[in-house]
Amino acid sequence: MGLWFCLYLPKSKLEDHSHNYYEFYFFLEGNVSIEIAGERRPLQYGDVVLIPPEVAHHVVIHDVEMPYRRFVFWISKEYANQLMQLSQAYGYLMQQAAVTGKYIFHNDRISFNAIKTKVFRLIEEIHSNRFGKEAKISLCLNDLILHLNRTAYEQEHPKSQKEEQNLYENLMDYIEEHLDEELTLEKLAGEFFVSKYYIAHIFKENIGLSIHQYIMKKRLSVSRDAILTGYKITEVYLMYGFKDYSSFFRAFKKEYGISPKEFREMNSVDVNEFTNKI
Repeated sequence: MGLWFCLYLPKSKLEDHSHNYYEFYFFLEGNVSIEIAGERRPLQYGDVVLIPPEVAHHVVIHDVEMPYRRFVFWISKEYANQLMQLSQAYGYLMQQAAVTGKYIFHNDRISFNAIKTKVFRLIEEIHSNRFGKEAKISLCLNDLILHLNRTAYEQEHPKSQKEEQNLYENLMDYIEEHLDEELTLEKLAGEFFVSKYYIAHIFKENIGLSIHQYIMKKRLSVSRDAILTGYKITEVYLMYGFKDYSSFFRAFKKEYGISPKEFREMNSVDVNEFTNKI
């Protein structure tokens, strides 16, 4: 595995060159174009560029007064082949570049922030001296490469409206059945094999709420119903995923304007009185 990171590049004219490894390039800032295989393309914040081995390329800096920043890392052909033997999913970007000549993959700010987080995690591990450093570097690197491939694939293969609706309904069913468990975007993404940003998008599009807001409202609703049917308040908050009573109390009062105890007292029914009336 060959690995190299660089944040700044000297402001000078760069000559056409090629490598015998794969170069992953993450553009951060600058008035810059990149010329790959004789075709020049402008770069924008969030672009991920994959340059295969032996493909000629160079950067063109249009404004030397403007800061130019990017990350770069390299992996050898041998390491790339090892990954693709584990799963072809690791090679989607490489195949796109080699077969179709698509070298640049655009990302919005949210998607690129997720990529940067994984890059920083890898850099941090490279500069650490912790036990198991080499193994952790491999895990972080493989995670980053797979994430890049998954992000690009999902951009190239957007789900149909029907598929999106089915996913939304399945997510709602799953949440309702697992309200007593910890529900995070990461866990849901793992369960449904989609990115957490895609899940967040679906909920925002369908109901105008973040998934965190939806889960909270759902938990409070079933907690309220449980209180009405006679469950003790001290039992209810544990049944539906609240870690402690104080957080349940604050959330309940914010949602309904009264405390759980006040709600129970306002809605309690005298069983004897109800029986006499029958």
